[in-house]
Amino acid sequence: MAEVGRTAVCDPGALLPGGFWEAVGVWLERPQVANKRLCGARLEARRSAVLPRAEAGGPRTSAGPQLGTAGRVPEESRGRRAAATAPLLAGAPGQPGKAGVEEGDVPASELDSLWSDFSRSLCGNREMLAFLAGSRAGSRPEAQHELDVVLRTVILKSSPHRPLLAPTREMVVQDVLNGTVTFLPLEDDDEGNLKVKMSNVYQIQLSRCREEWFISVLIFCPERWHPDGIAYPKLTWLGEELLTKLARWSVESGKSGFKSTLSLISVLKYSRAYWALKEKYKDMVKVWPEVTDPEKFVYEDVAIATYLLILWEEERAERGVTAKQSFVDLGCGNGLLVHILSSEGHPGRGIDIRRRKIWDMYGPQTRLEEGAITPNDKTLFPDVDWLIGNHSDELTPWIPVIAARSSYNCRFFVLPCCFFDFVGKYQRRQSGKTQYREYLDFITEVGSTCGFHVEEDCLRIPSTKRVCLVGKSRTYPPSRELSLDEQRTQYINSRRGCPLGPAGREPAPASPQAAASSAHHPGGHGALHGAAGHTPEARASELWLPGFQPREKAQRTRNCAALPRDFVDQVVLQVAHLLLGGKQLTGSSPSGTLKTWNRGESLSLAEVASELDRETLQRLKRECGGLQTLLRNNHQVFEVLDGRVHIRDWREQKPPKKKQPEAKRKLVPEAFKTRVCWFFMHHPDGCALPSLCCPFAHGPGELRPSLTARTEERVS
Repeated sequence: MAEVGRTAVCDPGALLPGGFWEAVGVWLERPQVANKRLCGARLEARRSAVLPRAEAGGPRTSAGPQLGTAGRVPEESRGRRAAATAPLLAGAPGQPGKAGVEEGDVPASELDSLWSDFSRSLCGNREMLAFLAGSRAGSRPEAQHELDVVLRTVILKSSPHRPLLAPTREMVVQDVLNGTVTFLPLEDDDEGNLKVKMSNVYQIQLSRCREEWFISVLIFCPERWHPDGIAYPKLTWLGEELLTKLARWSVESGKSGFKSTLSLISVLKYSRAYWALKEKYKDMVKVWPEVTDPEKFVYEDVAIATYLLILWEEERAERGVTAKQSFVDLGCGNGLLVHILSSEGHPGRGIDIRRRKIWDMYGPQTRLEEGAITPNDKTLFPDVDWLIGNHSDELTPWIPVIAARSSYNCRFFVLPCCFFDFVGKYQRRQSGKTQYREYLDFITEVGSTCGFHVEEDCLRIPSTKRVCLVGKSRTYPPSRELSLDEQRTQYINSRRGCPLGPAGREPAPASPQAAASSAHHPGGHGALHGAAGHTPEARASELWLPGFQPREKAQRTRNCAALPRDFVDQVVLQVAHLLLGGKQLTGSSPSGTLKTWNRGESLSLAEVASELDRETLQRLKRECGGLQTLLRNNHQVFEVLDGRVHIRDWREQKPPKKKQPEAKRKLVPEAFKTRVCWFFMHHPDGCALPSLCCPFAHGPGELRPSLTARTEERVS
């Protein structure tokens, strides 16, 4: 036995030992957060057991808690057991929302046989018995107490270079009383039965000495440690990287409040499908015509599509059907998610207010429609299995409602991003939660009110907003549809104080039957507003909640770039005048020197704003970012740091890095002298830099045509 790492843990909040068991739970269920080469883990079975006595002639095990007086857990340790058991129970077979038995799984009943064989072998292996019992001072290996034994499958991350990596199985022995967790690798014997192998056995241990806590990583037999770089990393990684993460997780305040990633589907199936789809659609990155980052959007949509494909595959298995689910993606954006799902055999389409350039690249098999979605009796999809809302903004809270009213069999998947209520922006109501957590709870409440069993999951996508909500089934029978729809109507009206109808009655709810008949085209094609025969007045009267406004078709540029040039120049002169102490900005003095050049003063954004007239401020307020954005756009003149505005001193600008990309090295000289120097034209002391050093032209005579202008000339 050898200790490969040990770290002291500062615990000012008295979070230990409970925090230690939460950290162990993370390493058990989500090992990929520490080791990026792992895709995840599956806890297949759990049982309680006891170690055999060292002097006993045979093993003593139990299928459940059988504790005598000597092995009774002390009162102060019961909290540790509760904390330790919770994450393990989350992976128990048969729990709702968890992946069931997959190909290659070991039945839970075999864990009993596996433990019996192993505990029998411990009678002749005192070293392993002592290792399992814990080696710190005060431990009593001979005293029997309850253990938690878990059968775990570690799923390795596949890739085009390693597509067929088999999962690794382990038996994890958790000793709450002694504060140890031992990981025992499993292998098949000659007869195909699982057994414990004595190589690559390690233990995580929590100990306390003189009021100080320590976490250690120990190896049972260092000479038998054979790292493979994936499931079994080098000992230095265990003793440094893993130990550091465990210590940090142990004292982090509270839980994240979010589910572990991919908790509703099979991680193994997801891993295999993701790499296959990523390889299949990776060329989209090379031809991406949009201004958005291709790698982020392509691989994010590949991950979302993979999740839905596995979710739907498992749903078909549960329902005993073979036909692939149909779908409609509301607010489909670039349409890549629709393209992937359609290419994989699912009939569906996407709808968005604005057409994208990339739509023309997908081909006729990908159905994408340009149109506005407004929540009303005509925006229903009675023949569709799933409604998708992937960053659907103002439609997000309406998607569960539309799904519920489309048909009893319609389900939904939403991935909330921006925070919208039924009408307008979502207003926070609970200071004790983050805005993101509160908004997710709101969408869950909407789905539950609409009659769905709403489940939450966390996707593996390159985004900070990666929690999805899934409504796969209803909480009520079809016969209660009318009463549930009344409940939906009351809830929607309560969110914004919708006025009541005549004689104090609420507007009549839209029944599913009326909704189905109003969707005159199969598949809900007639659900889009903006079609012939629907005036704005008629559309407003049909809205489920007056005041809803779909996003504008033409995206407004709201970064101050669209403001008139003369207005921007006027604001720039006003702010510079303030910073330079009221000096007149009428012309330049070419004799500006390092000693006399006026750098001006520093003012806060609030101080600058207070000196501008109300009309100017109102005009800036209508632009995203307002005054600060305008000043930063004019970075030749101003520098905005920590909320304070300064005149930029070009003498202090750092020279560009020597090792720049080749494209940038070529473009930098081409960009010189294409604009007149503001300081040369307006600063009382002129420009602080000589003409040869200034990247801007000191007078019209130095101006050079811009690269953009020359490119346009060549094209024409």
